[in-house]
Amino acid sequence: MAVKLHRDRVPLRIDGHPCWRVEKALIDAGIPYEVVSEPVRRSRRARVIEATGQQLLPAIEFPDGRWLFEGSAELAARIRSGQLFEVPPPDAA
Repeated sequence: MAVKLHRDRVPLRIDGHPCWRVEKALIDAGIPYEVVSEPVRRSRRARVIEATGQQLLPAIEFPDGRWLFEGSAELAARIRSGQLFEVPPPDAA
C-alpha cells in the first residue's frame, strides 16, 4: 500500500523546493506514493494541522494512519537511507 505525500498544490519540480525534494526521494527509492494536494494558504491545511500540529509541508501519511513531519532535507535523507518506515510511535519519547 502506498504512503500519501501531502504537498502543496503547485507541483514545482525545482531541486530546492521542499515538496519536490521529498517527492524525488520517494521516486528514487522506488516507494509507491500518492500525492495529496494541500491548499497554498497555510491556515487552510486543516488535515495537516490536525495530524501534525503544524502548517508546513511536506508531510507523509502512512497507510496505518500515522503521520511524519520533519524538515524536507531530513525527511528526504530518511527516505534515501531506507528508514522511512522506521518511525517511532507518537507517544514514544
